[in-house]
This record gives sequence, structure tokens and C-alpha cells, in this order.
Amino acid sequence: MLIGELSRRTGVSTRLLRYYEEQELLLPERDAHGYRTYPEDALMRVEQIRRLLEAGVSTAEIRHLIPCATKEGLLHCDHSHAVMRGALDRLDDQIADLNRKRGLLADQAETVAARPYDPIGPRRA
Repeated sequence: MLIGELSRRTGVSTRLLRYYEEQELLLPERDAHGYRTYPEDALMRVEQIRRLLEAGVSTAEIRHLIPCATKEGLLHCDHSHAVMRGALDRLDDQIADLNRKRGLLADQAETVAARPYDPIGPRRA
């Protein structure tokens, strides 16, 4: 299928599909006229790329996972678990950091709420 059809069937812009190609996530062939052509399994691959990106996996990590993809869309190879575990660890770190920041902000909000607002500022005697 041509890039326009892949775009239409996946809902992903042709520009983004070309980016995936630059990142070596999609590897189209070229026909006699130089047009990109994609196999039917490109539909599944684009869907898988979108899910992984949405989950926080980087394009570099996805590039290493692509060879592990099966026709069913599963990722089976020795290093796929390590890549997924690394992405999960990063998310856990981000969640911990967000919880810490939330706690700091909540403390500040409580401090502000405990003091009445004085638009004039401190008064001198």
C-alpha cells in the first residue's frame, strides 16, 4: 500500500509516517516509480509504535524492539523484557518525582490558605 493509504487506514499523518521511517521504525520498499510501499503488516506496526510511544517508550527503544515483533504484534526476544522494564522504571521515577512535587505544592497551598491575604502589605508602627 502507498503512504497515503497507510495514513488513511491508521489515522497517522504522512508526515509522521515519514518520521517513523527516518527513525527506522518503518521500513517501506520503493516501487518502480520511487513511491513508498508498505506491506499489510505495517498497519499493525504503526499501531504498535503508537501504543509504545503513548506508554513512554522512546523511538530509540522502539527501534530495538521492532525486530522482536511477531505477526500478532507481540514483542518476543531476549532484550524486549529489559527494554520494557527500563521504560517502566523511568515511569516509576517520574511518578515518584511528581508525587514529591505535589507534596511540596500542597504544603505551600496550605501555608497560603492559613494566612489571610493583605493587599496593603505589612504596616509599620
